[in-house]
Amino acid sequence: MEWFWYFLLYSFWGYLLEKLFAALSRSPHRVRKCRLVLPLCPVYGLAMTAVLLLPQDMTDTFWKLWLYGALIVTAVEFAVHLFYDKVLGVAFWDYSATKMDVDGRICMPFSIAWGFLVVLAVRGIQPWLTVLAPQIPPVWAWIMLGILVADTFFSLRILLHSRDIDLMSLPRLIQWLQQT
Repeated sequence: MEWFWYFLLYSFWGYLLEKLFAALSRSPHRVRKCRLVLPLCPVYGLAMTAVLLLPQDMTDTFWKLWLYGALIVTAVEFAVHLFYDKVLGVAFWDYSATKMDVDGRICMPFSIAWGFLVVLAVRGIQPWLTVLAPQIPPVWAWIMLGILVADTFFSLRILLHSRDIDLMSLPRLIQWLQQT
């Protein structure tokens, strides 16, 4: 159950990071999540769980953790963007205006930043989560899993039907439904 909590917590912290980035960059796109109800960016949860699965010899020094972390996160980011694009017909992010991008899916400046964020997460946050996660009663994991599955089902249906990421906001979805 600990891995489920790692995924959820990193997805939530990714959402908070996205909200902060949107505010600082004055982004017109403010939703910054990939679920209808839950404030989650699953790409962060997937990426961090992949990083946590790296063997110890690939993470034992700052620079190894930075390098392999950046590579893993960038690969996950590329794969998730590809899924969103090809399967759902949406793009939650677009780096095409950024230098050294690959199809707008990934870019060098963010890959560098991911490396530093990975080091911060693995060395600063993960030790606390390793202690905290096993203490959460299993019933809460089952409840959260049920909510996550339901939210994912509805989010996928909305995205497949509308191809509009801004409908991941309940007020925007209600407005859209009233117009449809």
